[in-house]
Amino acid sequence: MLQSAKRIVLASRPYGVPTKENFREETLELAGLAEGEVLVESLYVSVDPYMRGRMNDTKSYVPPYAIDDAIAGGVIARVIESRAQALTAGDIVLAGYGWQTHAIVKATHVQKIEQGNVPLSAFLGAVGMTGLTAYFGLLSLGKPKAGETVVVSGAAGAVGSIVGQIANIVGARVVGVAGSDAKCQWLREIGFDEAVNYKHANFREQLALATPNGVDVYFDNVGGDVSDAVLRRINHGARIPVCGQIATYNETAPVYQTPIQGLLLINSATMTGFIVSDFRDQFAKGISELSSWVESGQIQYEETIVQGFENTVEAFLMLFQGGNTGKLLVKVKE
Repeated sequence: MLQSAKRIVLASRPYGVPTKENFREETLELAGLAEGEVLVESLYVSVDPYMRGRMNDTKSYVPPYAIDDAIAGGVIARVIESRAQALTAGDIVLAGYGWQTHAIVKATHVQKIEQGNVPLSAFLGAVGMTGLTAYFGLLSLGKPKAGETVVVSGAAGAVGSIVGQIANIVGARVVGVAGSDAKCQWLREIGFDEAVNYKHANFREQLALATPNGVDVYFDNVGGDVSDAVLRRINHGARIPVCGQIATYNETAPVYQTPIQGLLLINSATMTGFIVSDFRDQFAKGISELSSWVESGQIQYEETIVQGFENTVEAFLMLFQGGNTGKLLVKVKE
């Protein structure tokens, strides 16, 4: 049996934008398998914006990462040894142990992947937690109707790009906000009706031109100035699912944004924060529908795949430099 694994731990809490010095690669000695456990090797590990929030020692929806512990997150892994009846060597599973090359986990803590015609990496993206976040945030909270205008910030990211395509499937008019002209062009190619570059000096004017009938649903991934601009265009009865606030994650002082209560009040609008685990009991339905849309081509997705476990930290830092389009993954092994 394999005796050790490489893992990346949080060496210190970032102050502002994370740096390589906040992380450390180390070797972990693995014990023998107990009954009901499996030894797995990582094929893909996920790097996600929410991980930055968990590096702060503050209250959130999950406990913060502990210093000297591995960065937990989504992993697609292969079983290489099993002492569990439900899994055998060669099975592919979805796990949550994070930035580690190998791990010993309880079989009840992983989910066997039935791949079908869906690419394996998509189970960390379009048909995994990323796709489920988009699916439930938009359909259960945004509740878009045919003909309504849906605006998505962070639209070229892993979640945002899926949100826009689902909105298109239900017949809404979809406007994406992204950080480059190339990303905006890609959004149009996958079905967004309009896309606006928030880095342009006249961003607010372009947003107004792209939303002549106002905004009925705003899927908020970023917060900050982008959200301020979009919220000033919401219609009566608008719905605003709040998925992320990446524009503020690296701030070193409290962020005081423009008060929005008045905008919600005068428009009878609803703003709801959520995390995907709120809908855990409906995951099977979401995965089934997302898989169907991916197989039929109704949902397209981009992946930025960084090769090599040793480059995991560099991949994570790309999230704050706009270096990825779509889901960002590290490929550990074929």
